[in-house]
Amino acid sequence: MADVFGPKELLELYAKGLFPMADSREDERAAIVDPPLRGVLPLDALHVSRRLRRTVRQNPYEVRIDSAFNEVVSLCAAPAEGRENTWISHGIAYLYAELHAQGNAHSVECWHDGALVGGLYGVRLGGAFFGESMFSLARDASKIALVHLVARLVSGGFSLLDTQFLTEHLTQFGAQEISRAVYHKRLELALVQSANFSAMPAGTCGKVALEVLDNQIQTGV
Repeated sequence: MADVFGPKELLELYAKGLFPMADSREDERAAIVDPPLRGVLPLDALHVSRRLRRTVRQNPYEVRIDSAFNEVVSLCAAPAEGRENTWISHGIAYLYAELHAQGNAHSVECWHDGALVGGLYGVRLGGAFFGESMFSLARDASKIALVHLVARLVSGGFSLLDTQFLTEHLTQFGAQEISRAVYHKRLELALVQSANFSAMPAGTCGKVALEVLDNQIQTGV
């Protein structure tokens, strides 16, 4: 895939509401997907359970931004229980690394005792963030990364968090499905917005992240 597409072409796909998926890690080809139903996570209505809120406030992990992007992608692509194959082929991973080098892809990471134990990554364009994948090697690590991601997107003025598909894991946070037509309209509006992924300082603690989310819900901004 890296021989056919470059980072510029990949960004053009995202701008059209499309994204790539391979059948396996070793697959040299990738399908271009535009599902009839799209998963999104409303930035003004993230649901964080009481238990998870307590955990986030306790800061069990050091949350970093973009310190190990390629490693996050590799761990997201690694086999896991119930998921022997991955859609993140070597070619797709290469393109994400290129987007990251250009500043168009980011990772949110949870670290414990110097080890990367959870995180997520995605692509950004305008006021849209396309969440690609997440992994967790320690309790609640990916969930904490998601809370910090949403707080960062809210702080930076983003309006769309695309989750591609609706999963049980994301449903607990308030993710929902919308039609392809509605998604494309929201994407069109988000792409012309100005947003800043770095508006929230690196090293922001869990308490501050939750305060950002609570204020967003209360104001509805």
